[in-house]
Amino acid sequence: MTAQSAQNSFSNGRKGNPRSGRLLRHADFERVYKQGHRHFSANMTVFYLRKMQGEGLRVGFTVGRALGGAAERNRMKRRLRESVRLCRPNPGPSVDVVINPKKSVARVAFADLLAEMSRAFELIAQKLSDKSGMKH
Repeated sequence: MTAQSAQNSFSNGRKGNPRSGRLLRHADFERVYKQGHRHFSANMTVFYLRKMQGEGLRVGFTVGRALGGAAERNRMKRRLRESVRLCRPNPGPSVDVVINPKKSVARVAFADLLAEMSRAFELIAQKLSDKSGMKH
């Protein structure tokens, strides 16, 4: 492997999770919590809200101190980010998503976490398409 190809393979660390696909601002998180809908599953609670502007899926994570020390919380976030990267619909619906894990995320088999994340994205897409078909 040449130095150039090694640099290219390592510099694309955010390739599967671009900045435009992440929820970053506190106000965005608050808006999803207050105005959005919830989906409860065994290892996480998923909040989601259709975006009025912009396109694509944005995902954020909240892992509180009650779930463990910094190392454990960071491990949970890494597992969640990877599961989102692998399950993310492309192109995703125009929606903001906040994922609140439960403590079990640190211990559950990764295949189970992937299945749960995939199911959550399917349900969000289904619920949003059901709502768009209804007249207000």
